Amino acid sequence: MSKSVRDYIRSIVDFPHEGIIFRDVTTLFADARGFRMAIDQLLTPYAGMRIDKVVGLEARGFIIGGAVAHQLSTGFVPIRKKGKLPGTVISEAYQLEYGEAVMEIHDDALAAGERVLIVDDLLATGGTAGAGITLCRRLGAEVVGCAFIIDLPELGGRRLLEAMDMPVHVLCEFEGA
Repeated sequence: MSKSVRDYIRSIVDFPHEGIIFRDVTTLFADARGFRMAIDQLLTPYAGMRIDKVVGLEARGFIIGGAVAHQLSTGFVPIRKKGKLPGTVISEAYQLEYGEAVMEIHDDALAAGERVLIVDDLLATGGTAGAGITLCRRLGAEVVGCAFIIDLPELGGRRLLEAMDMPVHVLCEFEGA
């Protein structure tokens, strides 16, 4: 029986806090077949579509985004947490369960009219991805979609992104937070 992407993901109970089940994609990344399968499946809906840049969300989105950009022969652009990028940036704040966070992108990272694909490992509440979409749009880019390895549907991230008129592609789902 062949393995699915989901089979390569390790679940760690009570990390980073009691009551949380952490979905660890490092076990997927460490397996050559699993990693290639995930990258290939992330790309499937975008075959034949013009994509000018891949945008990866900090931090595991950088690993996935680099591989996806390589396969698409496009550039890669990171969106990082506040204070991590060295050049002139634009910022976007978003709500966390308790408090607020800020994501940033270089103000010259994307040109108006560029078509971008946003990638990350996990879609939970959608706050980080939503901020990423907003940042790309503020630079005039057209976000053609968001691709994730894992969705936690109970947390509502897909609904948030779809309310922003964003197509969402996920490889697998896990119940719970």
